[in-house]
Amino acid sequence: MGANAIVGQSGGPTCVINASLAGVFDVCRRRGVKTVYGMRHGVQGLLQGQLIDLNAGLASPLALELLERTPASYLGSCRYKLPDFRVDPAPYETLFSVLKQYDIGYFFYIGGNDSMDTILKLSDYAASIGSDIRFMGVPKTIDNDLMMTDHTPGYGSAAKYIGVTVKELVRDSTIYDLKSVTVVEIMGRNAGWLTAAAALAEDEDCEGTAMICMPETPFDPEAFVAQIDALQRKTPSLVIAVSEGIRAADGRYVCELGDDLSVDAFGHKNLTGTARWLCSLLGSRLKTKTRAVELSTLQRCASHIASLTDVREARQAGAAAAHAALNGKTGMMVGFTRLSADPYVCGTELHDIHSVANLEKTVPLEWIDADNARMRQPFIDYALPLIQSEVTQTVVRGLPHHLRIQG
Repeated sequence: MGANAIVGQSGGPTCVINASLAGVFDVCRRRGVKTVYGMRHGVQGLLQGQLIDLNAGLASPLALELLERTPASYLGSCRYKLPDFRVDPAPYETLFSVLKQYDIGYFFYIGGNDSMDTILKLSDYAASIGSDIRFMGVPKTIDNDLMMTDHTPGYGSAAKYIGVTVKELVRDSTIYDLKSVTVVEIMGRNAGWLTAAAALAEDEDCEGTAMICMPETPFDPEAFVAQIDALQRKTPSLVIAVSEGIRAADGRYVCELGDDLSVDAFGHKNLTGTARWLCSLLGSRLKTKTRAVELSTLQRCASHIASLTDVREARQAGAAAAHAALNGKTGMMVGFTRLSADPYVCGTELHDIHSVANLEKTVPLEWIDADNARMRQPFIDYALPLIQSEVTQTVVRGLPHHLRIQG
């Protein structure tokens, strides 16, 4: 076995992804791993030999505490798709040459669906050449769409931000006595977990959203206009939450009805403009004032309102991955299992990466009231525990202080 470990972060960040990094690093150091290296910009940087020694910068408990309160990916990220090693082994030969050069025995990758695909391919390649390097996936995604886990680190904080923001938008939108529709566009390509979180805004002190539209149910623009028209006859000012990935009956994304979309390295269409398209439709058909609000990257980097539950669980996931690898496991991802709903208790378990990678978990249809475009109580019961408690920020000159790699 190599004496050292390496860890990387990939895909879109979250405001708790660095807590998982802290968990991996802390366990590796406490269990005697000689050096923990970080990949700069994931496997793409690793292919170019871009590594840093994390031992010096993260050695103190204070640094780890600050790290887990720092949003976005401390090590940098990438969206790099490894080819099938049976077709193109060159990148694997380069990667394993670098790993051998740095005496790596343990490889950790923190990310979502595409990152788990990377762990699958690397662990399968390692098995094919007889390598004893252990590969572990650490879950991360605000989309909450990874299989084999109750939820993912990052989702709780993003859901908390969405619930708070929608609640504040509802208050703001009702101050004028006129017809208006505020359409809030929320991330979510094929799964509506984030958009569903808008339902958390509804409480005794807030009427919440008038509609929630998600990718799990087909979107009919004509029915949407008619429903808004009916709702405005009772309540002139409405707030609507929509997933960026809602689709028309023919399978096209709503934001695609006006323009062709570019794609990323994994072939995913770059979605944006759904709220603007819907506002244009409503404005022309109903003669109502409209406003499009795109939460965009704010929902994944708002560490000032991170869920303390989320931070703790993200660190727990990283620690569990490190323990597993050091105990001999490879080709696996850490998942959460809900042991108790009330009181909320969650533990970790390991899953073969083949049961996770390239699969997608959507919101159960029985949790969605499709006719009234609202969420049912089982979703509220599922999500509320994940957004509980707040993080105490380290504040300097009135602003949160973050940890970053110098130079």
